[in-house]
This record gives sequence, structure tokens and C-alpha cells, in this order.
Amino acid sequence: MKNSSPLIHDSANSIKSMLGILILLLIITSCGVSSGDSDTDSDMDWHLFRANAGLNGSVDISLPEKPGLLWAYKTGQRTASSLVIDNGTSYWCSRKGLITGVDIHGQLAFSYDLKTPVEATPMINDSALYIGRIDGFLSAISLTKKDTLWSYETLGQILASPNIVQYEGEEAIVFGSYDNYFYCLNKQTGSLLKRFESGYYINGAAALWNKHALFGGCDAWLRIINCETGESTDSLELDEYIPASPSVYEDDCYVGDYAGNIYHLSLDKGKIKNHKKVLQPASDNESFLSIPAINAQSVFVYAGNRHLVSIERSTGNINFKFMLKGDAGESAPVVCKDKLIVCTETGIVSILDNRSGELLWEYDTGERITSSPAVIGGYFMILTVKGTLLCFGSQAN
Repeated sequence: MKNSSPLIHDSANSIKSMLGILILLLIITSCGVSSGDSDTDSDMDWHLFRANAGLNGSVDISLPEKPGLLWAYKTGQRTASSLVIDNGTSYWCSRKGLITGVDIHGQLAFSYDLKTPVEATPMINDSALYIGRIDGFLSAISLTKKDTLWSYETLGQILASPNIVQYEGEEAIVFGSYDNYFYCLNKQTGSLLKRFESGYYINGAAALWNKHALFGGCDAWLRIINCETGESTDSLELDEYIPASPSVYEDDCYVGDYAGNIYHLSLDKGKIKNHKKVLQPASDNESFLSIPAINAQSVFVYAGNRHLVSIERSTGNINFKFMLKGDAGESAPVVCKDKLIVCTETGIVSILDNRSGELLWEYDTGERITSSPAVIGGYFMILTVKGTLLCFGSQAN
């Protein structure tokens, strides 16, 4: 149309561009979440204790520029749990089985007593909290009704957080038990869909990679299960038993054994394409109890009990080593864009530049920490062994 106004053309093009972007966003959001992305619904959620189904502890959230302690909530109930967060409310369970929820303002928002010993970190999905217990039960708790939805009994204690997968077209909860089995349960009913036998206790959580679950055991074997078919697709024996969880980012898996060896596995079509050790212990006295954190460039692990080590993924070269002020223990680092949060058993919380290892900020909580940090928009949370929840945010707030 020769006499059309350029403004009309510009408006039409803008509308087409916006529609194109909208369609692209719909396509992206309709796909499954990759193990390199956060599985949270918003930046105020942290539904899995390592941020996403791959358990890689990597989030695209910025930490406050000048963090300070905003508040502390003390329960006086000792815990081995890490935090999960739903809509700004932090949840965890004490060793005696008391589930506590504290909102973003530091006020008690939820309390539910399982009345049985618990050491596992919970998982949140669709307003329900899923948690393993020392007595061998996996329980689903409604956060709205404050009631138990269902419980499934295994024959051994459950020490790690569950994960959620698609199994034969249904949402399923997966977890390991000390009865030497890896379980797959219907999310809605808690009924058994499938179980897989391992050689010994399963101590850590399962990491998800596409349609596969990866988990290690106290028999030193790392196993891969196809969650759609329920079949085992591959396995690898490490030098020592696997005390914690593997960590997956894109098609790479990193896992440590108790002796302190860190392994890199390249994954392809349900198989381990190749594997190698990227870090070995300097002495026989070292151990590894943590979970690697991974971003696009590097993998971050605790080594020798007193160091945080950054390893370049593409080359396997060490980027830097950071000396910790105390043993790392079971806590695991968390990557937040260009920064890294690390905690020690001695209660020190540190923020590092994740490219150079430069110490940017440090805080002494005065209490032991074995849990992993949780990060939401504008805040990060630390839970101590004594059951004290500390909320850090911008000092301007």
C-alpha cells in the first residue's frame, strides 16, 4: 500500500515482534527444565535443597551487594537438614521431627510435628512437602491443610532429599533408602511405581539428567536409571563409597567418593560416554562429604577438608584454591551468577568472586553449619545445626 504511514508499518512490525517473542517464550516454558536451570517457580522459591533437579547448586540470582544480617529465628531444635523455600517461607525439619516454616519477615508461619527422628532435607512441590524419615517412611505433608497426605514405608532409614521425575506419564517421587533400594512413587497417592536394587545403602539424593536419574551408594557404584522405562542404563564403580549426591549440569556429571576423589562423567543417551578423575586427595587422611556446585564455566568442590577448589570444566585445570576457616563438612557451595557462597562447620559464611576466588564478604554465625545455603531474590538464608535460621539481605533494607 503505497500511501500507508511508516508509523503503521512500525506498529505492525512491533506487534509481530512481540507475538514472535511471546510464542518463543511459550515454546521454551513448555519444555522440561534442564539440569542447568533452577526448578523454582519464582525467585522467592527454593524447592530443592540444591536449587534444581540436577542438584548443581547454580542459580541465576544476584546476591545483595552489601549483605547484612536482617534477622535470626532461633528454634532451639537441632537439625541436620538444609532449607527449602516456598514463596519466601523457609522450611526445615529438626532431628526430633518438628517441621518449621518461617516467613520472609522472620515470623513463624508453619509448624508440624512428625514425632519421629528426621535427618533428611525436604522437597516442596505443588504446596506439599515431601520428606524422608529415620524410621524408613517417606511422607507427603500438605502445607495448606497441615496434615499428612500419605506415607510410604521402606525397610531402612532415609537420609537424603527426594526428587521429582516423570515416570510412564506420571509425576513421581524418587529417593533412596538404607534398605538398598531406590524407589519411585506416585506423587499423588504414594503408591509404589517401581524400585531398583542397589548393592548397599543409598545415602545421597538422586540428580536428574533429562529423563534419567543418577545416584550413588555405599557400595561405591554410581547408577543411571531411565525414569520413563524404569530400566537401568549404565553404572560406574568409584574407588570408595559415595557419601553424598552427584551433581549434573547439561551433559556433565561431577561426583565425589569418600576418599576425596572427584570424577567427571560425560553423559550421552543414558550412558557414561567417558569418565576421568579431575581431583585426587593429597593424603590418605582426606575425605569428601559434600556435593559439587557447577556453572557453565567451572565446578566448585571442597577438597582436603579445608579448601574450596575451582576447576575449569573445559580443561580440568584448577582456577583457584581458597583456604577455608574450618572444615567444610557436609555443606555444599552455591553459585549465584558471578559469586559463590561457602559455609564451614565452624560457622563461617563467605562470599567469593567465583572467577578469581577473591574474598568479598564474611560473617561468623557463632554456630556450626552443615547445611547448604538457600538463595532467593534479594536474600540468602543459612540454617545452623542448632536450628537457627539467619536471613541476610541488603543493609539498605
